[in-house]
This record gives sequence, C-alpha cells and structure tokens, in this order.
Amino acid sequence: MADTLRPNRRQLMTLAAALAAGANLPAAAQAPAESPAASATSAAPLPLERVADGVFVYRAPYELITPENGGAIANMGLVVGDDACAIIDTGNSRLAGERMLAAARTVTDRPLRYVVNTHMHPDHTLGNAAFEDTGARFVAHAKMPRALSMRAETYLAQAERLLGPESRGTRIVLPDLLVERALELDLGNRPLRLEAHPTAHTDNDLTLRDMASGTWFLGDLLFSGHIPTLDGSLNGWLSLLAVLGGQAAPRAVPGHGPASMDWPSASADERRYLERVRADVRRLIADGAAMADAPEKVAQSERPNWALFDEFNPRNAIAAYHEVEWE
Repeated sequence: MADTLRPNRRQLMTLAAALAAGANLPAAAQAPAESPAASATSAAPLPLERVADGVFVYRAPYELITPENGGAIANMGLVVGDDACAIIDTGNSRLAGERMLAAARTVTDRPLRYVVNTHMHPDHTLGNAAFEDTGARFVAHAKMPRALSMRAETYLAQAERLLGPESRGTRIVLPDLLVERALELDLGNRPLRLEAHPTAHTDNDLTLRDMASGTWFLGDLLFSGHIPTLDGSLNGWLSLLAVLGGQAAPRAVPGHGPASMDWPSASADERRYLERVRADVRRLIADGAAMADAPEKVAQSERPNWALFDEFNPRNAIAAYHEVEWE
C-alpha cells in the first residue's frame, strides 16, 4: 500500500520544513502515492502565451475544478534564463503540474532550477508533485509550509472528490527554500526578486519580479475577471495594494486573468470590489444586521463585473464581516 512506502529524500526534506514551521503533516502527505501511469512526457502540454522575452504564462479559464480542466484553473508561469528556468505555480493536481512541465519542455531544454508557489491555495500548489524528480528546489513564503500542512487533508480530499481518476498521484510537496522577507534567485543573467508580504489575500503571499523584463508575478494578490477570494485580511489586502501600487511595472501577471496587464492600473477593479465589500459590511454592522445577512447584501452591485461571483462573494462577505466587526 502507498502509505507503507519509505519516504524519499525530497519528502523527508518537505516533512522537515513543515515540522520546522510547527505543522503536523497529515498521513496522506507523509508518504508517496503510487506512481501514476501518465508522466510529464505524455501529458498534453498546456498552452503558453509569450508575454516578454523568456517569459511565458498559461492563462487559466475562469472555472471551478473539474475533470475536464484537470485542475489547471490558476495561471502558471515560466521564466527562462541563460542557464536554467523557473516555474511559478503548478495547478490543482499532479496532472496539471505534468501538463505545465510538458509545456515548459516545448519552450526550453534548460534545466528547471526552481518551482515557486505564490501562496498555499491548492490551485497553485497541488501540482508540485509533478516536479519532484526534476531536481528543482521548491520556494515559497516562510509561512506557507504551516498554512498548507494545516489544510493538506482537506485539499487532497477535495481534489480526489472533484477530479476522480484525474487526481491520481496528487500529494503535498512543501517548499525547501523559504522567503522570510526578500530573496534574489538567478537563472543565468536572469535575476528574480522574490518578496514575502504581510497578510493580505492569505498570510503567505509571495510575489516574483523578473528583473530582466520587468514582469511581476503577483499570484492571487491580483485577480482580473475572476472575483477575488478573501482568505487573509481585507484591510491588509487593501493596505498592501496601496503599497504595491507605488511600484510601477510594465506588465503584471495575476493569479487569475489576462496573462499580462499594466501595473498598477490592473488593480483598479479589484480595489473597487474590495472597497465595496468593506463599505457594505461596515454599513451592515452599523445598522445592527446579522452576519447571516452579509452574503445577500454585500457587494451586490459588483455582480456583473466578475466571473464566479455567486460561488465566492458570499464567502468573502462572511470573512469580511468577521474581520470588520472587530475594528
């Protein structure tokens, strides 16, 4: 059985990272699953858009996870340097990660040096398993191992339930290179600047800026078209957007949305939505309305502007109410 196999070196490293962060890995993440029949060489490559010299993005559809999309529901990136390349985010399943790896191999034969996760959500991390045998280091915010480990069982069960056979081989792979504040990596005349941010979309948001092209991978700190999802701090997110808005970039890659956008103008719709959520929640609280009223009364004017509004706005309203009632 899979849960009786001996962990390999990568899994021991990821387990150590989680324990160092104070987390307990669930049983499903402690040992390797049986090897899937499909490999990255046979997985159909995801389509990539070239957004700058040496920079490519898979633009995900505005969809929930289904067997048809295989969990490839968040944007993923590839940056190619003179000596090596890096992947940014990996999808919601091993299959999604395999398809991203196959896509990278259509662009470059340079070795994969880093796999960067912008935060712990499953649509950005569960594809890590596809990259375990590449020799790449896994990089993330210092708080990410604990955050992902705490939800590992839920994320894996959800992937299995929603994807069925397409989830095979999906397991938790934690980072072994952690970013406390900032870190510079190099791909060969291609420096990448990584920054760990305070609590906003989550408590472990990480951004990556390709210094050669100016392309800024913002992960889910930036949504476009797909409604933002709140899992950290509404006030923290708005405050961080104000800070990041002072740092211009010729192109920004969101976690969900068009592959390349002008920054900071790209954040205007998101800021408007988050500010509307906060204003409506404050009004509800001032009027003495209950939290149960929030899903039907918060940010309803924003409905026409966002995909998946009904799926995520009610959750955002409840999360915002929890936070704002203690202001």
